[in-house]
Amino acid sequence: MKGLRRFFASAVLLTVSALIMRSISVSFSAYVSNKAGAEAMGVFSQIMSVFGFALTIATSGVNLAVTRMVSEALGQSDEGLARKSMRKCLGYCLFFSILSGGVLFIFADQIGILILKDSRTVLSLRILAAALPFISVTSALGGYFTAVRRVYKNTIYSVAEQFIKIYFTVKMFELYIDRGIEYACIALVAADAISEFSAFAMSALMYYFDKKKHIRNKATSVSDSVVTKKLCSIALPVAFSTYIRSGLLTIEHILIPKGLIKSGLGRSEALSSYGMLHSMVMPVVLFPTAVLSSFSGLLIPELAEAAVKKQKAAVRNIAERAFQYSLIFSFGISGILMCFSGELGVIIYDSIEVSRFISLMAPLVPVMYLDSVTDAMLKGLGQQVYSMNVNIIDALLSIILVTILLPHCGIMGYVITIYTTELVNAALSISRLLSVSEFRPRIFKWVFAPLFSIIGAVSVGRLIFSAFNIPLERTAEVIVGGIITVLFYCIFIRLTGAFSRRDIAWLKNALGIRRYSAGRFEENRDARKYSAPLPRERLLNTRKY
Repeated sequence: MKGLRRFFASAVLLTVSALIMRSISVSFSAYVSNKAGAEAMGVFSQIMSVFGFALTIATSGVNLAVTRMVSEALGQSDEGLARKSMRKCLGYCLFFSILSGGVLFIFADQIGILILKDSRTVLSLRILAAALPFISVTSALGGYFTAVRRVYKNTIYSVAEQFIKIYFTVKMFELYIDRGIEYACIALVAADAISEFSAFAMSALMYYFDKKKHIRNKATSVSDSVVTKKLCSIALPVAFSTYIRSGLLTIEHILIPKGLIKSGLGRSEALSSYGMLHSMVMPVVLFPTAVLSSFSGLLIPELAEAAVKKQKAAVRNIAERAFQYSLIFSFGISGILMCFSGELGVIIYDSIEVSRFISLMAPLVPVMYLDSVTDAMLKGLGQQVYSMNVNIIDALLSIILVTILLPHCGIMGYVITIYTTELVNAALSISRLLSVSEFRPRIFKWVFAPLFSIIGAVSVGRLIFSAFNIPLERTAEVIVGGIITVLFYCIFIRLTGAFSRRDIAWLKNALGIRRYSAGRFEENRDARKYSAPLPRERLLNTRKY
């Protein structure tokens, strides 16, 4: 169980750091939105939609390729192969990032004026183009740290990057915010570019010393051509699928303001509505995914290693636990977001409209969160091509629905689009995971029990506030109410069986909290069932918004 405890330690570290970073990010997003305005956020979102496509080309699946190739090489105790794989991957990402950055820089005028229909985006696109090589290499190095299970190094440079970005954004806002929307966007992208270069410098230094200390420069019998072929077989199918998906998403985000204009809104109002939902509401709704993304990212190398060793029982157990815990977590978050949506929108953005859209998106949270975890597990099991094909279908469906619904339904048409595409994507991904991992979902325990539990917890929390008429300031009300809801949710998931005695036994055993004596038959049975099939040294690391 040593490997499992190490997995949980890494996941906890990532989760804590991710929560801190997301908290800072959402607070910072509120600051930027209030300072620059919803229209500026709409223009910035359009810039980032084009940049997202360029970034997809720049990275071209390199993070996943590094994670899988290095983890598999180390699983075979071939350190020379791990080093050679890294050299190939770094050369690969430099080629694609320089190509992508050059094209974006040269054609920024045509993209900004002819496609986005907004000349205010041109200079921002050129600044971001210069940052692409640094971002691509950092992505590759992040995959290396994940593969070698030293994810705390990712945490270090990510946290530093976030603070650097905030510092330079504030400083540049002081200089340029009064010059209008174009300069507000320039300030945002320039600060982002500086922070990305800083992350690259820190990650490169950490990689150099880590490789020197932990991976010896031993010869490998695997030839360069075999490594290159392996790299291309992992990265290129993902890359080509991602190109299509990212291109479709870029088209979708270009079409959204146009559809809103057709519904009767002016351009400024359309950009404001788009910026509110995309840049203000979704960061709040997706904030708790910091917890799941930490665990799901770590699942990729663990599942890859278990799959390559043909340990079917380990794959099945990992998938079951990830599925169960994701649903318990996401139903809890969904209930809290729905219950406190009114307070959250006003506290963070001082906007009733944001509150309304948070409440509209909250019921979709379990589907969105589970889908992200499922995608990570499919990648770990070598199903990345299928996963990307599903995402392409998702993006095509989004374009069709945006084109049809937005001119008639306005911004609510985009909400309907998100619901429809998320449900389709999740259904296709989950069905594939069930087939590959060969586990059977337990519908009542994993879905209905958490659902009933969060409904009961929210109801009890509201009753306590009504009965005692507790006079609290709005922020304190959310904090106290959230704590009460979480406490009762924990009680109810235990009472309904969503988190049973067996699950507690497994978790204690995994964390090394408790050792089992021969006299405790049931607990020993649980320990054997969930521990024995796992690897000896290790058990068991965005979306479109």
